[in-house]
Amino acid sequence: MLNRSLSTFMNAFTASDYTLYPFSTQNPKDFQNLLSVYLDAVFFPCLRELDFWQEGWRLEHEDPNDPQTPLVFKGVVFNEMKGAFADNERIFSQHLQSRLLPDHTYAVVSGGDPLCIPDLTWEQLRQFHATHYHPSNARFFTYGDFPLEQHLKQIHEEALSKFEKIEPRTAVPAQRPWPEPREFQITCARDSLAAGSSEQTTVSVSFLLPDITNTFEAFTLSLLSSLLISGPNSPFYKALVESGLGTDFSPDAGYNGCTREAYFSVGLQGIAEKDIQTVRDLVDRTLDDVILQGFEEDRIEALLHKVEIQMKHQSASFGLALASGAVTPLQHVASCWNHGGDPVECLKLGSQVARFRQRLEENPKFLQEKLKQYFKDNRHKLILSMKPDDQYAEKQAQVEAEKLKQKVDSLSPEDKQRIYEKGLELQTQQSRPQDASCLPALKVSDIEPRIPVTELDVVLAGGETPVQLCAQPTNGLVYFRALSSLNTLPEELRPYVPLFCAVLTKLGCGVLGYREQAQQVELKTGGMAAAPCVLPDDSHLDTYEQGVLFSSFCLDRNLPDMMHLWSEIFNNPRFEEEEHFRVLVRMAAQELSNGVPDAGHVYASVRAGRTLAPAGDLQETFEGMDQVRLMQRVADMADVRPVLRKLPRIKKHLLSCDHLRCSVNATPQQMSRAGTAVDTFVRSLGRSQKERKPLRPHVVEKPALGGSSPVMRRLVMEPTFTPCQVKTHFLLPFPVSYVAECVRTAPYSHPDHASLKVLARLMTAKFLHTEIREKGGAYGGGAKLSYGGMFTLYSYRDPRSTETLQSFVKAVDWARSGRFTQQDIDEAKLSVFSAVDSPVAPSDRGLDHFLYGLSDEMKQKHREQLFAVHREALVDVSTRYLGPGRSTHGLALLGPDNARTAKDPSWIVR
Repeated sequence: MLNRSLSTFMNAFTASDYTLYPFSTQNPKDFQNLLSVYLDAVFFPCLRELDFWQEGWRLEHEDPNDPQTPLVFKGVVFNEMKGAFADNERIFSQHLQSRLLPDHTYAVVSGGDPLCIPDLTWEQLRQFHATHYHPSNARFFTYGDFPLEQHLKQIHEEALSKFEKIEPRTAVPAQRPWPEPREFQITCARDSLAAGSSEQTTVSVSFLLPDITNTFEAFTLSLLSSLLISGPNSPFYKALVESGLGTDFSPDAGYNGCTREAYFSVGLQGIAEKDIQTVRDLVDRTLDDVILQGFEEDRIEALLHKVEIQMKHQSASFGLALASGAVTPLQHVASCWNHGGDPVECLKLGSQVARFRQRLEENPKFLQEKLKQYFKDNRHKLILSMKPDDQYAEKQAQVEAEKLKQKVDSLSPEDKQRIYEKGLELQTQQSRPQDASCLPALKVSDIEPRIPVTELDVVLAGGETPVQLCAQPTNGLVYFRALSSLNTLPEELRPYVPLFCAVLTKLGCGVLGYREQAQQVELKTGGMAAAPCVLPDDSHLDTYEQGVLFSSFCLDRNLPDMMHLWSEIFNNPRFEEEEHFRVLVRMAAQELSNGVPDAGHVYASVRAGRTLAPAGDLQETFEGMDQVRLMQRVADMADVRPVLRKLPRIKKHLLSCDHLRCSVNATPQQMSRAGTAVDTFVRSLGRSQKERKPLRPHVVEKPALGGSSPVMRRLVMEPTFTPCQVKTHFLLPFPVSYVAECVRTAPYSHPDHASLKVLARLMTAKFLHTEIREKGGAYGGGAKLSYGGMFTLYSYRDPRSTETLQSFVKAVDWARSGRFTQQDIDEAKLSVFSAVDSPVAPSDRGLDHFLYGLSDEMKQKHREQLFAVHREALVDVSTRYLGPGRSTHGLALLGPDNARTAKDPSWIVR
């Protein structure tokens, strides 16, 4: 359906005690189509044994065509979960939940423990579906402006009316409380990307909390958790993170309201094993101190202000987030409803806040008493520690090998012959084109021919700085952004720009220390952030803009305060807090290291494109594996002062009104006031006494905010750049791989870009999905085209990286041969337009114009080019750009040892 719909989201999620099937679209006909398909898929699936083999797990010969080759485990879900548990944070979080709630469903891995998945049979799966995936056990959630009556009518006619009501008996019973605390230690693989190779132990202290269906108690405990751990003013941040014992809070720290009974956890990761007891003592001592002293009134007000802002902030996926509990940690609608709670009560945050204030007014020790009740006096307490084992991967592989041997040894010759025949049957099925004619589909003619117009104004602040004004229904919030150029920054400082951005708003400014600054940010804004940007040009592959994007938002009444904070950050940042800087460095390095297993395909893609365009090298520096390794080295430094001294040098080139542009999104009524506040901010900034020369000699100028603007964007151009092919394999202790191949093609404004964009979707849906996921067993794979013209083929959690590289070659051959139909092309266009026309939140409208200079006229022209893509154009671009010897390619692989890369001298193994 991804190719027959204009859906803006479509997926299925496995939680610990329910499965969520969400989809969204802006087209009423499409909504009805998707609802029909989802109802069929959930309640009337055709659970064929071959599909179970393909998606779940199977025994298959290494070479399916040769029964003499060894039998191995295969299957998409099997490899997905192996990849998931390559993440040490995931291992810890899973054990935490399983050990704290051991009596029922939470004791097992709902997504499937890789070593248990081969024990599941097709018959068990069918029986589980019959008893659990029944309308009597289902709940339906819709959000949006389509008529509700039509939804209810369709759900009744296509699903509910076709079943008899049953008692599903799926309620999760309450966990029996423990008479005494419990303690466990587990092991994990050593993290080769983490700082402090000898200090990779994790420990946490966790407490079982009340049933989440008590919405006010859940609301109170969620707020209490935030007061305990959020930000540098929280007691546990001071006691644990700033102790120097570890790198960051333990995984899953804070309040978790996704299980029937909630829980709270706190601890440290990145500690020495000898410090486990010290951390435990610090947790107990900190709780005692807070019970005695309570919380400052300003911190409570800052937290309630945060709740107010979260209630007003609109995202493009607000309805989906509301159902899943992602709008705020206080609104776990699906979980609460799943256990018999009232979902509407979860949404009444205003009344919950009022009741909370009333309780505090009536009893100033309200929160301290909750702490004593649920933490100090709670015997259902888990101490969980995890330490690295250098033989962990080998032990896991050995257990899997033993499981495989056990399965194989139990097979008779007849069983083995049946497996061989089933393998051939599956291979035939996978190679046969699917007949999707039974599925509903939109037509290309259903796509809106024109884009909606976004009205923008441009004014000058301080006489010279351009400010884009975009009037939008922002619900009483003001969104501010500023982009500052990096053109004059010396080369040796560039790798440290992400670190500069990460710490800039967290080290203090003006008269405010870092704690006071954090308090003001929470009291007056919805957050303040800085991030490095590499913005490819729309028309030239070897041209790009480099800068730092500053962003924040606030309630209308707090706009002057927010802009004053930015003035202080730009004019008077404080870079002398060495100890706090060290804490922030360790946290940043740990976060980067922990993120690699989940985003391995992204890191591989960035690396593969590094040498194909000038912007690629800078992207690798800012957001690739080079940045992960750099932060690891900085975090390991005994003396961080040499790095700290780089920050004021970066500041001189960045924090001024030289080559700065700003944008504001607010309601029409707020716009005049917002413009005045930005003007005051800009006038407060310094300007260089003399014009600094760009470090790179070739700089081209383009209109900054539209063709009529007198202010110009300054883009770096490298006319002598020569792309080159580089193949890199990052050796990492993962059981699966992440593979990417990048090709230099055509940027956004080039007529070929539209054809390449449709081609990427066509190759994904009609070839790569089958080869990489269905046949290869990887969790995901496909092709994509970036705005800057990088065409990327990739795989995710892939057990067969060598074969995937061959599949990339075959995919290009398939495209060049034109083995696709007009229906395939139309479906690819639908999929492309679902992304092009995805909803944009009021806070983000006009952002493409602000960052890239993309006008509505340019977007409309590109839209018309997408409509016009035809078969000959697809074959042509696949031949001219992707064919052998045409464009320069780059390859990257993240994962375990690989015989091909080890033997091939053209691969760089790191």
